[in-house]
Amino acid sequence: MSDTHFYNVADGHGLPHDPFKAIVAPRPIGWISTVDCQGRGNLAPYSFFNAFCDAPPIVAFASSGYKDSVRNVEETGEFVANLAVRSLAAQMNRSAAPFPQGEDEMRAVGLTPAPCRQVRASRIAESPAALECRLLRILPLEDLTGASTDTWVVFGQVVAVHIDKTFLKEGLFDTGAAQPILRAGYLADYVAVGSDTMFQMRRPRTAEEALKP
Repeated sequence: MSDTHFYNVADGHGLPHDPFKAIVAPRPIGWISTVDCQGRGNLAPYSFFNAFCDAPPIVAFASSGYKDSVRNVEETGEFVANLAVRSLAAQMNRSAAPFPQGEDEMRAVGLTPAPCRQVRASRIAESPAALECRLLRILPLEDLTGASTDTWVVFGQVVAVHIDKTFLKEGLFDTGAAQPILRAGYLADYVAVGSDTMFQMRRPRTAEEALKP
């Protein structure tokens, strides 16, 4: 049996940095574009993001603090999840800066706003894929004692999808070619999905199949 470092979260981890984000990794990045009630654009990346259902398709992102993205979604009931990829990593990183409220980060970091079909927010024209979403609910998270964590989870149902045809191969989205980037640990750690890092395993259809050597 290997030696383990154990700690109760309430007592602290006793390490140079909190390992939680390095253990729960890699995590997809929700590059969320919204508009406020005045029609002003906003763009921000969220590293607590994922898909939670496929029929209907539902995604969610969590915001530490009630930030512009959450406020805009609550005001308009809409947002767009843009795919963050290796070729756009620098722009994604710059869009995380604390721009003044009302300034459009998409334009500020040199990206091109493109119109959506069913929501008012713009999508990133340079991104290989974008998910137009309508708000299902905003959930303020509480801890075991019922105290506020000052974290808000925004759930949205995907109502429309944009895919750059460059990344469609025989009708399938080529994830390896798109090279999505993911958070992979501490403050500056990322990883990119690539064709050379992907592998395939088909889920067993029966218990007997699963137990075969």
